[in-house]
Amino acid sequence: MPELPEVEVVRAGLEPAVTGATIASVHVYDARSLRRHPGPSEDFIGRLGGRILRAPERRGKFMWIPIEEPGGEPTHAIVVHLGMSGQVLLRERKVDDSLTRIRLELDHPGHGELRLNFVDQRIFGSMAIDELVPTSDSPTQLVPASVSHIARDPLDALFNERTFFTRLAKKNTTIKRAMLDQTLISGIGNIYADESLWGAKIHYDQPTSTLSRPRAVRLLAEVRAVLHQALAEGGTSFDAQYLNVNGQSGYFAHSLKVYGQQGKPCPRCGTLVVRESFMNRGSHFCPRCQRLRSVVSLAS
Repeated sequence: MPELPEVEVVRAGLEPAVTGATIASVHVYDARSLRRHPGPSEDFIGRLGGRILRAPERRGKFMWIPIEEPGGEPTHAIVVHLGMSGQVLLRERKVDDSLTRIRLELDHPGHGELRLNFVDQRIFGSMAIDELVPTSDSPTQLVPASVSHIARDPLDALFNERTFFTRLAKKNTTIKRAMLDQTLISGIGNIYADESLWGAKIHYDQPTSTLSRPRAVRLLAEVRAVLHQALAEGGTSFDAQYLNVNGQSGYFAHSLKVYGQQGKPCPRCGTLVVRESFMNRGSHFCPRCQRLRSVVSLAS
């Protein structure tokens, strides 16, 4: 599933072409891609025709495009879930993409006629219109109701480190499970959790109660460094299922240190990287650099 870097690359790519664009028409070719929309295809189509879009926004792995109200501020947004294989592709008006599930024809004041194709091979992703609601920590900032339970991500300017460390210390779990908890910290999935834990020399199964504050601080720094690098390299693409809005792949896969590198030497110490089963997927780590430790609690 796309993680923060991949979704941010898509959001940034959409921003200049979508902001201020008018939806000329909407076509739903597969209603399964509206599974999260509270209504039939006709409702989705009818509520979008002729509406003006605002700049796309994101929290963690979740992206939405606010819909301008006639003569007023947005009260609803198009929420885009990429799922496992969803793609949002910007095209010229006459360009088609196979496996397009939903299509928005756009008229942009600066870029002219455009086509936004929501392509999804496995149909795990979706689009939906959702109400915008205030966030708990910033009443003036609005997010879709379906996203309101998601924590801020570590690249968010309003991410509160002190709150994060306090909540992490109270978690009765292991560190990787905590990192994947989108209500604690958002945007991190399996790939970037493994890469960040390797950078911080922390075992994925380390209990959060034994993690010292300095090691937690270092881990958060590694998370940010990994996410920034992945953003600079366009995200991680292992196949054609993740593409940016221009249909191009990211190349962070070439920079991976442990994820998917089982059986290869650790770049730091030369020990062979190991993959172990974890939550119906895998955890990749160096058994020498990332040993389970017993240290003072983060709460101390």
